[in-house]
Amino acid sequence: MKILCASAAVLAVAGPACAQDISLKPVAEARLRYEHVDQDGVAQETADALTVRARAGLTASAGALSATIVGQGTLAIVDDYYDGLNGAATRPIVADPQNVALYIAQLQYKTKALTLTGGRQKIALDDERFVGNVAFRDNAQTFDAVRAELTPAKGLKLDVACAWSVRTIWGFQGKGVRQQAVSGDNILANLSYATPVGTLTGFAYLVDQDEAAVQAFRFSSQTYGVRLAGARPLSKAAKISYQLSYARQSDYHSNPNDYGADYWLADATLDVRGWKLNGGYEVLGASSGAAFTSFQTPLGTNFKFQGWADKFLTTPANGIRDLYVGGGYGWKQMGPLIGVALAASWHRFDSDRLDQHYGNEIDLLASAKAGKTALSLRYAHYEAKAMATDTDKVWVQADWSI
Repeated sequence: MKILCASAAVLAVAGPACAQDISLKPVAEARLRYEHVDQDGVAQETADALTVRARAGLTASAGALSATIVGQGTLAIVDDYYDGLNGAATRPIVADPQNVALYIAQLQYKTKALTLTGGRQKIALDDERFVGNVAFRDNAQTFDAVRAELTPAKGLKLDVACAWSVRTIWGFQGKGVRQQAVSGDNILANLSYATPVGTLTGFAYLVDQDEAAVQAFRFSSQTYGVRLAGARPLSKAAKISYQLSYARQSDYHSNPNDYGADYWLADATLDVRGWKLNGGYEVLGASSGAAFTSFQTPLGTNFKFQGWADKFLTTPANGIRDLYVGGGYGWKQMGPLIGVALAASWHRFDSDRLDQHYGNEIDLLASAKAGKTALSLRYAHYEAKAMATDTDKVWVQADWSI
């Protein structure tokens, strides 16, 4: 019902756009992925998942107004794994449950100064640390929301979304703490301005999670912060890009804790003639209060951060500090392949309080594109110290889209 109301709001703004000629554009995507996990501390230490995901839909456009509907399905061809809902919990988890779902169902009104979107949609803000689509997982994450993106002047943008439901990666079988959808009155707001040194963004994220099973994790929070992201040429052959971010998080709505925790990020990447060198330091702090609560990012694309082994999707009670370095090299073309790239990174994970060394991780990636198909091979090795257990993961993946 709320999706219909959101769509009606977009139609009310769109007005005469409905009378223009309609153009149709198909949406088609497919993914085939094999994931292998070898994890200590589990009764059956290995898991193997071969999954296929398909999405199909249509976008109809008339002038400034468009309507998009996309369905998706995920099928496990090899299901020797625990998907978080089904299968033997004695195996390592691979968070790709079989699923059939309505992925996107939105109306959008778009002009040079205003984009208004209502319905089920993707929302990915900045680097997706706090709000993202979780595109790596087969079922991804979408929002039932109304979103307004306003550009009143050159370089200035206001982006505000009101989301009443978060459609999680767990699909229609979701239950317990892994719900199909988590309801609540979420407010996601960004105000950004393009400065000579980069885009400066102020943000406010009010996360409201109503489901009783999810409340047990006390994820309802209010987060306010600022971010600077930019790039500068150093010469004709070299440039440096950088990110700096700070945020403060505290309890909100149904969260019974009284806490406050800080977030810090400093990241830089040097590009020189195909070579890349990256380094950074990210802190998700622990509260100084008795609640022992840490900075959480329940709506973020957390796979992108703190290593691909997924040991820190939920921030430990003592917080986490991630010191990382990485590098790689890319070729524009190699035979029939384009955009060929090799990359590696190393992480050291420590607690924000109590001086614990959680562990170390190495991540490796090879990627390329052949026609309309993106190919990738990933590897993650987590060496446990004071947190979790030794884990190796391998992914072989092909993504196709029209």
